[in-house]
Amino acid sequence: MMKKTTSVIRLLAAVASLAMLGAVTSTLHADTNAPAAAPAAAATPAPTPVPFASASLSNQIAFLEAAHSNSDPTSTGIANESDPGHNAWMMVSAAFVLMMTLPGLALFYGGLVRSKNVLSIIAMCFGITALVSVIWWAVGYSLVFGTSFNTTIPVIGPFIGGNEYFFFKGVDSMPNTNYAFWVSQNVFSIFQLTFAIITPALIFGATAERLKFGALMAFVFGWMFLVYFPLAHMVWGSTGLMNGVWNASAKIPAIDFAGGTVVHMSSGWTALILCLILGKRVGHGKEPMPPHSLVLTFIGTALLWVGWYGFNAGSAVAADVVAANAFTTTTLATAVGAFTWPLVEWIFKGKPSVLGFCSGAVAGLVVITPACGFVDSTGAVIIGVVAGVVPYIFCTIIKNIFKYDDALDTFGVHGVGGTCGALLTGILVNPAVNSNLTADAVAGKNGLKAAIASHSLVVAQAEAAVITIALAVVMTTILAFLVKFTIGLRPSIEAEHQGLDILDHGEEGYNH
Repeated sequence: MMKKTTSVIRLLAAVASLAMLGAVTSTLHADTNAPAAAPAAAATPAPTPVPFASASLSNQIAFLEAAHSNSDPTSTGIANESDPGHNAWMMVSAAFVLMMTLPGLALFYGGLVRSKNVLSIIAMCFGITALVSVIWWAVGYSLVFGTSFNTTIPVIGPFIGGNEYFFFKGVDSMPNTNYAFWVSQNVFSIFQLTFAIITPALIFGATAERLKFGALMAFVFGWMFLVYFPLAHMVWGSTGLMNGVWNASAKIPAIDFAGGTVVHMSSGWTALILCLILGKRVGHGKEPMPPHSLVLTFIGTALLWVGWYGFNAGSAVAADVVAANAFTTTTLATAVGAFTWPLVEWIFKGKPSVLGFCSGAVAGLVVITPACGFVDSTGAVIIGVVAGVVPYIFCTIIKNIFKYDDALDTFGVHGVGGTCGALLTGILVNPAVNSNLTADAVAGKNGLKAAIASHSLVVAQAEAAVITIALAVVMTTILAFLVKFTIGLRPSIEAEHQGLDILDHGEEGYNH
């Protein structure tokens, strides 16, 4: 076992070393590459932007109007800067999304497991938060939101970003205008970090109570590089393959406002494969395994709902009309989902459960996520109904038919719900709520505008969904078996009976 552990440590160290080497190389060659990017001598240089105080009154007014409407201020000739109002909203949104993991998901999942495993859920959420934060600072942000590979290695540019922001080089309080005109890049990067944190944390609801902490952390390290970073760049990076809103050259003009593919489908489908490889919990199907505290689960659900406003409305990357629409649609879809799921229970089981209210709310949040900035209130209500019915069927009927042990229904809610959301976005999209959907500069060039007009956007959405599923399934299979045959995935049967809290952490959640 010691040799296996040492091998994995060496493997992780080698990957980290390569990342650091890339960062150093990027730094050393920064000045060398700069002249190649300079405009030709014959071109007329653009006028140097002036400080706000030095600009004419008309340009100052135009600049402030651009900030108010979250539009491009370049034509004013005033030097770019962040806007306090938009920045404030994004900092609050980042805090909200972090709250979704700590403490929201920790309490939601923690209440659903047996008491002997509650600390394993808390440690999972905390460990992933710490690990992903370091990776994000070192290389992750650059691999997702960088663009240098599109120039230096064009063949991989649509799939992975670049190395220009390794170790947050140049990530300061000025906006990165590839993504936001008025939000500081350091604020934007931390907002996106919180997405990178919660995504892998969602996975392990499916494997709860039977996956060793060391195996979990090793899996997350590899999964971020092989699944999350490429997928997030493809969907949200300005040179991404499937970024229909912001990449005029996108080959697949799909849309995903806040993470239906990037967050929920990737984690949900990963969860299904991982729980199948891992196998069932000891005693599954033979002994009762009820949640140890639905009170904790309710509190976690409420925190997730509140935090999700940062997740969805914050994905407008501004306090603007698009954020307002996302805020509204998120509320409606979640409320309808929370009503529909227990209503279905009431009809078929005779009683609406508290767990049903919680599950319906989370399902509503999941399914509206990719659509919240692209659909109107009617679309949100339709999505809420779907969220309360389809995931319910998978979490009860389908799971029982195929008898896989998706312990906390990660696949049923996030995998299935995220897939439904991605497809429904293409069907219910309403360009009246988001002008970016029909902007000639981007949507008019990559086919998004035409797809919406011809009601065929669902085709691009389906293509994006297939790519997401394929990437998650293939890479998860490889990683899971790599970890299984090196450090192992599961504890012994005796240790599993005792609980992961004692095995992995030497502590108990309750002493009474």
